[in-house]
Amino acid sequence: MGTTYTPDRLTGDVVAEDAEAPLADATWYIAESLGDELVYEVEPGTLSEDDWITFDLLLDGERLTKWDLRLREGEDGPTFRMRYSALNQCQARARVPLTATNQDRWKYDREGAWLKPLADGDRVNPAAVDRVSVRVIRKSDRPTRWCQTPLEVTGEEPDRLEDPLLPEGPLADEFGQSRVHEWAGRTGSEAALVERLHSQADAAADQELPWAASAWGGWTGRQFEATGYFRTHHTGREGEGDGRWWLVDPDGYPFWSTGLDCVRANVKSVYGGIPAALSWIPDEGGAFAPALGETNGEPLVDYLTANLVRAFGEDWHDRWADLVLGQLRDLGFNTVANWSEWEVAREAGVPYVRPLSLRVFDDEHAVYRDFPDVFSERFHEAAREFAEPLAETRDDPAMVGYFLGNEPTWGFAEETPAAGMLYTTERCETRVELRSFLEDRYDGDAELADAWGMDASFDDVESGRWSEHLTDAAREDLEAFSEVMVDEFYRVLSEACRDVDPNHLNLGTRYAYIPGEWALRGMSHVDVFSVNCYEQRLLAEAFREVSDLLEVPVLVGEWHFGALDAGLPASGISRVRDQAARGDAYRAYLEDAAAKPWCVGTHYFTLYDQSIVGRFDGENYNIGFFDVCHRPYPLAAAARESHERLYEVATGEADPYDDPPEYLPTVH
Repeated sequence: MGTTYTPDRLTGDVVAEDAEAPLADATWYIAESLGDELVYEVEPGTLSEDDWITFDLLLDGERLTKWDLRLREGEDGPTFRMRYSALNQCQARARVPLTATNQDRWKYDREGAWLKPLADGDRVNPAAVDRVSVRVIRKSDRPTRWCQTPLEVTGEEPDRLEDPLLPEGPLADEFGQSRVHEWAGRTGSEAALVERLHSQADAAADQELPWAASAWGGWTGRQFEATGYFRTHHTGREGEGDGRWWLVDPDGYPFWSTGLDCVRANVKSVYGGIPAALSWIPDEGGAFAPALGETNGEPLVDYLTANLVRAFGEDWHDRWADLVLGQLRDLGFNTVANWSEWEVAREAGVPYVRPLSLRVFDDEHAVYRDFPDVFSERFHEAAREFAEPLAETRDDPAMVGYFLGNEPTWGFAEETPAAGMLYTTERCETRVELRSFLEDRYDGDAELADAWGMDASFDDVESGRWSEHLTDAAREDLEAFSEVMVDEFYRVLSEACRDVDPNHLNLGTRYAYIPGEWALRGMSHVDVFSVNCYEQRLLAEAFREVSDLLEVPVLVGEWHFGALDAGLPASGISRVRDQAARGDAYRAYLEDAAAKPWCVGTHYFTLYDQSIVGRFDGENYNIGFFDVCHRPYPLAAAARESHERLYEVATGEADPYDDPPEYLPTVH
């Protein structure tokens, strides 16, 4: 048993409720506003990196809330943040290792109803922390009500929660739909489910793209040189007048990529630690066995797969593939985008992209978060291993290109990888290279220490773990070397990929945002700059500058809009009022992007809604074109309307749609 803490004060509009809580020793709290906070004072020197902070909570209602657990060094000192959320109506346990305060890891494992824990903010010294707080950072327009036990600080790893309280019973029904929510689109019977899927399957063979399309889904209103593979083309540089970027399909036709991410036959409900949250779990070995699996060692039920088995029996996957490719054509999607079963697209001759796996760069050889030791021989060996899968699709004209990764976790840090590795990696080849880089700038230890305004030597740079906070001058040099690191990273990967596959487009890394220029320089080795952009519209000026800097077009790898009226607790990263507004938001975003001469496509995330009990990390968003029972949303019809006029907008013959909905604060 460790030391327990109750709040010393409540700040903002949060109040403690005088009502009995269903968890032992817990207190109900009601938060009206973002920033409402429970503050706990701790004596400096109390906490250490060997400690854990743990507490139980139960989120009432039916909408998601997100909190920060904050550790701060003094009133204005650096602040570490662990972000997390929780399933509604299911007891959760937070287990936060204070080793997280060194910021070497961003994502932590979901555990039961405790969802998507992410390390954020500053690096702190736990021994210098004098206050801990729990702050509401995202919520809906309704008050948030939750009960929580006292914080416990313990030197031993806390037990995982087993047999959590579910005050309203199971969260998901036998079809994977919410039992907590009420909404108009619920599928009420197996007969209705099966009838819908059979009707969609019967229509698939006759469904076509809604424009005069080439064999690859390009636009037949113009033609460039055909090379047999997808490529990029800039008309202004070729003296063709209008000065815009295009993808060009294997037959030479302009191709603006409308893609759907996660074209996969699954909506995974991960239930490790919370099996009672599911009304029905299939028996192993029975007809529904394909719906069972695991991810990261946690068991799951795939209710979409189970629903397909209900409709199609043993042929469920083949029937789904035909059905979904027909639906994509009918809605005007010409690309099977990232995170998809790209093999299905390849077999059908449908354009697709594929991601390469950075897992070959194991944690043992990472210097900061997931950034590899890029100046080591091991990195060069792993780069060749990384590129090897491209041999399988090297000669396939249907493949548009490949991604070098997705949202690197070092890109989410508030420090550069060169700065971070001084604290997290005692010695590596990249630190040896950093020493050489600094020796070219400074004549000896004294000059380095004087320039940085801190006690530092070249030996310190090469090895050892730092603890002192960096000065601005030190950060400036480390940012410059981070540019060298990123350039080496993507140069080596890109060369390895082109050695295996010289035919297809290098689509870069799908950054979560436009990174600093120190990270952008590494993108000079790619053919397309890919970025995930969860905004109301594209960040036009910033994206244009990137395109001009790198002399490549821009592809949006992820975006979406969700709402809170469809039986799920979270809207996703971009939120609007309802399902009709999702369609208006789609049209405004898509057509605005098509009108931009530097943009060659947008890939929407995702085909299906996420699970009511959450995917591997706990995301449970209403973001799909279809729900778990394959019911289409109004978003589908709206997308088709935009896709029908896509090339008119892209060529300037029509103005983009400009009737956007009201955009609301996100709940995710």
